[in-house]
Amino acid sequence: MRRLAVIMTVLLCSLAIMSTTIAASSFTRIKDVAKVQGIRSNQLVGYGLVTGLNGTGDSTKTLQTMQSLSSMLKTFGVTVSAAQMQAKNVAAVMVTAQLPPFVKSGDTIDITVSSMGDAKSLQGGMLLQTPLRAANGQVYAVGQGAVSTGGFSASGGGSSQAKNFPTVGTTPNGAIVERDVATQLVTNGAITLSLHQPDFTTANRISEAIDSRFGSISIARDPGTVIVNVPGQYEGNIVSFVASLEELSVNPDNVAKIVINERTGTIVMGANVSIDEVAVAQGGLSITIAKEQTVSQPPPFSNGSTVVTNNTTVDVKEDKANIMVLPATANVGDVVNALNAIGATPRDIISILQAIKAAGALHADLQII
Repeated sequence: MRRLAVIMTVLLCSLAIMSTTIAASSFTRIKDVAKVQGIRSNQLVGYGLVTGLNGTGDSTKTLQTMQSLSSMLKTFGVTVSAAQMQAKNVAAVMVTAQLPPFVKSGDTIDITVSSMGDAKSLQGGMLLQTPLRAANGQVYAVGQGAVSTGGFSASGGGSSQAKNFPTVGTTPNGAIVERDVATQLVTNGAITLSLHQPDFTTANRISEAIDSRFGSISIARDPGTVIVNVPGQYEGNIVSFVASLEELSVNPDNVAKIVINERTGTIVMGANVSIDEVAVAQGGLSITIAKEQTVSQPPPFSNGSTVVTNNTTVDVKEDKANIMVLPATANVGDVVNALNAIGATPRDIISILQAIKAAGALHADLQII
């Protein structure tokens, strides 16, 4: 116990120094904890056809593919009914894309192509010109190009193998943007900052950091929003003003939380986690059962027979429990390091943390994944 007390004292002193160093270096940029409201991506979706497949396309049972192929051929002056279609090198697909902010007409974006029928593979196919629409129904891009699946599919002898997903592929730079997306950064002479993780303290600190640099121009409206009025000298140069805001340093605050993964024995905790005074005992009971066969041979010329017997040995061992008392100033880092010092496994530490939480001595959210 004296050795354990020495270890605990050294750990507490070391962690106190480390916590001071971490607190001094935990400042980050506003750019990393908030974003300017209005800057966002937009989802695009379209329906199209992939041709040129080596017999791995949709079957004739997929009616939408046959009807789509028939309708497309009519635009080129070829009249063929859907019932007459027997093509297996065509697949109906859904085409999706992310339209980044500030893209201009003529820019290219990546697209993802996924089969919606019974096609076996899209490998080697070519996506025909497909309009991509946003939620408002307007076309913002047009996609076309070779589909890359990045996998393989093989079959033979009654067995088959597949790597990745051959029915889903991508076309890098496969869509051309046809319409600009209007982005409004300034509303009524102000910029709105949206926090990635809403928090009262963090929003107030952001407002204080901005006011200390530009004067009283900001206000924290709620835990997730900070309103910043644009100074007169920056009215014609909004980009420079936003860049100056993003480079300001702030010390973000978070709710104390411990995340536990019981499958892998992983424990992740924040620096604000604390506990009340608590006593912890760690020990275990192990039972070992061993079976051994012994052979009894009769003396020579005794006309006896060999006898085989089974002997079972049961060994019960209980480890000596290590009891420690942690003061109310200790944090979870102290608990974990002290338990490691006495040989506790990650599984033991997880169980002990859950027990401390159940006892009401752990002041943090315990999240198990």
